[in-house]
Amino acid sequence: MSGKPTGNPLTHAVQLARETIPPMHPAGRPFVFGGIAATLVLRRFSKKLGVVGALTTAAMAAFFREPARVAPSRDNIAVASADGLVSLIEEAVPPPELGLPAVPRMRVSVFLSVFDVHVQRIPAPGVIEKVAYRPGKFLSADLDKASEDNERNSVLMHTDDGHELVVVQIAGLVARRILCEINEGDKVAAGATYGIIRFGSRVDLYLPPGSRVLVEKGQRTVGGETVIAELPALGEG
Repeated sequence: MSGKPTGNPLTHAVQLARETIPPMHPAGRPFVFGGIAATLVLRRFSKKLGVVGALTTAAMAAFFREPARVAPSRDNIAVASADGLVSLIEEAVPPPELGLPAVPRMRVSVFLSVFDVHVQRIPAPGVIEKVAYRPGKFLSADLDKASEDNERNSVLMHTDDGHELVVVQIAGLVARRILCEINEGDKVAAGATYGIIRFGSRVDLYLPPGSRVLVEKGQRTVGGETVIAELPALGEG
């Protein structure tokens, strides 16, 4: 053995930083770059204003973080589409713009505060059948009627296990922009990022009949990892 180091310490430090600090979703780049520019301008007038600008820019970068997640590899499950707090577990009719029968299904709603990761993730592997956007109000996302009244983007997908799932991005009180990055016919993987909502918001997941919900109201979820429900085996439900 030569006794020489096997790697460059600087390269190793950069690698550790990348693994520790989550990458940023592309939607956040204009905000962060704008914040950096504003900080440089403010600093010319006042160091205190420069500090405020820098902290605001850092907070903006944190808001748009997109941490890596590892989805469970089990069959017949649906994972959380968002980080946040389970605010409602109840039966409800899916959004009418998807063209589904007006029959109630179990719905699990996750509320995202401004401190939560705001990217949305695919709940199970499968194919996207329909994407439908509907303008609406900007009520507080933790209200029951936000699912019906607020601006939303609904996704209908068929999983590889043969199930039908509906995921709905819902704008909140200060959220004024819903971004959905998938299209009808796309093949998607569980836990993959498919969109983001700025800034406070809510995500609803509608489950097929016979599903067993595994979370409780008030529980926190980790998008792409927390198992929301066990889906029925084919032929059940």
